[in-house]
Amino acid sequence: MGYLGRGLAWVAKRPKQYLFGLIPAFIALVLFGTGLVFLGINAGDLAEWITPFADGWSSGARSAMRVVAALAIFGTGAFLSVIFFTAVTLLIGEPFYEGIAVRVEESQGGAPPEPDVPLFVQIVRGVRDAIVIGLMAVGFAVVFFVLGFVPVIGQTVVPVIAACVTGFFLAGELTAIALERRGLRRKERFVLLRRQWLVVVGFGAATVVLFFIPLGAVFAMPGAVAGGTLLARERLAPEKEQLSAPGTPGMPGLPYPHPR
Repeated sequence: MGYLGRGLAWVAKRPKQYLFGLIPAFIALVLFGTGLVFLGINAGDLAEWITPFADGWSSGARSAMRVVAALAIFGTGAFLSVIFFTAVTLLIGEPFYEGIAVRVEESQGGAPPEPDVPLFVQIVRGVRDAIVIGLMAVGFAVVFFVLGFVPVIGQTVVPVIAACVTGFFLAGELTAIALERRGLRRKERFVLLRRQWLVVVGFGAATVVLFFIPLGAVFAMPGAVAGGTLLARERLAPEKEQLSAPGTPGMPGLPYPHPR
C-alpha cells in the first residue's frame, strides 16, 4: 500500500505528467464503464437464463438463487474489467505511461537504457501479454463465478480472494514497463512477482480498491503506474539481480542493464 501512496504523491507533485496520464485512462473508462452498466442492467435477465432449473422452485428459493447468480455474474464482470481495463489503458497510453515510468526512475537515481527493440515488436509483445494474462484471468473468473454460488462463503470469502488475485495480476501489469526496460519478458516477470507475492498483492489490492471508487480508475492510474515503477525498482529488480547472479538457477542469461 505504501508504494501506491508514494506513486500518487509523486504524480501529485508533477501536474503535467498527471494530466497526460488521465487521457488514456478516461478513454478506457468510457469503454469498460459502459460495459459494466450494461451488465448490471441485464444481470437479472442473465441470471434467469443460466438458472432454468430453478423455474419449478418456490418463489422465495427461486428469487434467492437468481439474486446470488446475478451477484456472481456482476462480480465476475467486475473482476475481469479491472484487469482488462489496466491492460487496455496501458496499451492506449503506452507513450504517456512509459514517460511517467522513466521520469520516476530518473527521480530515484537513473533509468535503465531503453530496450533495443523496435516499437512494433514492443506493441506486439504488449498485445500478446495482455491476451495471455487475460486468458489466465478468465480462468480464475470461471472458478470465482462457480464459487460465488456457495452460500455465505461465495458472498464473503470469495470476493476477498478475488480482490487479492485481481491485485496480483494488476500489479503484474503496472510493473511491466519498468521490468521490460530491464530485459524481462512476461514469464520472467511473474517469477519475480511470485517471489515477492505479499508486497505485490498488497500493492495491487490497494489499487483495486481505488479503481472501484467512481472515477477512481481514471484519477489513480498515473499514480498506480508510478507506484508500480517504484515497486519494480526497489523490490523486484533486486530480486532479478539475485536470480540472475552466476550460479543461481531460475533466470539465467539476464545481465542488467542490457535487455534481451
